[in-house]
Amino acid sequence: MMTVQCDETMLATHGVALIVAVALFLLPCCGKRPEGLGVVDGRLTPCPSSPNCVSSQSQDADHHVKPFQYKGSFIEAKARLLQVIEGMARVRVRAVEDDYVRAEFTSRVFRFVDDVEFYFDRDHKVVHVRSASRVGYSDLGVNRRRVEKIRQALGLDK
Repeated sequence: MMTVQCDETMLATHGVALIVAVALFLLPCCGKRPEGLGVVDGRLTPCPSSPNCVSSQSQDADHHVKPFQYKGSFIEAKARLLQVIEGMARVRVRAVEDDYVRAEFTSRVFRFVDDVEFYFDRDHKVVHVRSASRVGYSDLGVNRRRVEKIRQALGLDK
């Protein structure tokens, strides 16, 4: 019969690791919807200085993504956008207003929630987009990749 030596240091190390794992799992549950989302004077909320946000209205290269240029009518563009995002995994559309759509995307493993907003600028036939993580500092490029995935699904060029 094999015996396993278990000392206090080993138990303490595993205990700390377990606590960290549980905290990481529960942390997203604490991330509530940020205040101030939406459109004010044709502008989405600016990105914070952290690298976990992208916006087509951002002036700095680290946060900037191109808006979605659409052809055809506003109604067709909005319906197509809703079709695309509703077909994506782990998404809940939370607001659909005249020229604004807001959705929440949840990550598969840790269940982090990202807020994604779309503002239709009818005068210029563009859809401005903002995608931001609720918690953490870096998103490892997840928000930028999501926006580009939506752009690709819409059939638009980068």
